[in-house]
Amino acid sequence: MTNTKDAQSYKIGIFYHSIRLILACVFIFASIDKILQPQAFAQAVFDYQVLHDSLINLVALILPWLELLVGGSLLMNRWMSGAASIVAILMSIFVGLIFFNLVRGLDISCGCFLTGSDENPMSKLTLFRDILFLCLAFCLLILTIYKNNIRYNTQ
Repeated sequence: MTNTKDAQSYKIGIFYHSIRLILACVFIFASIDKILQPQAFAQAVFDYQVLHDSLINLVALILPWLELLVGGSLLMNRWMSGAASIVAILMSIFVGLIFFNLVRGLDISCGCFLTGSDENPMSKLTLFRDILFLCLAFCLLILTIYKNNIRYNTQ
């Protein structure tokens, strides 16, 4: 019985760390170009046509640093409850915005990883990719809660 439980715990741990590292890389990579080119990212935020003009620059300045901070937290396996929650919330917002603009028929680039207009236009593939990341984010959140409950119950 113990060997089976240990093997299951080991597999869950591998899955948890794999998801954590994948999402860390995604969020860190996504933040770099936005931090280096805030004006181009502000244009990408504007192109979505969902924020009031007064919020565009604020979002364009804060979001990339939040992505970097959350990605770093995931990479270092620190503050996981907060990081996993923020990743799940951000991915939910991103999926919703992409879906919304695809339905509206806007021909804009995602601004997800590259802020320039040379990035491929948003498509159903972009939506599919972000839905996969959203699923990973929710898996990470559930596993983080599971790990915290086990740690709390064994103390």
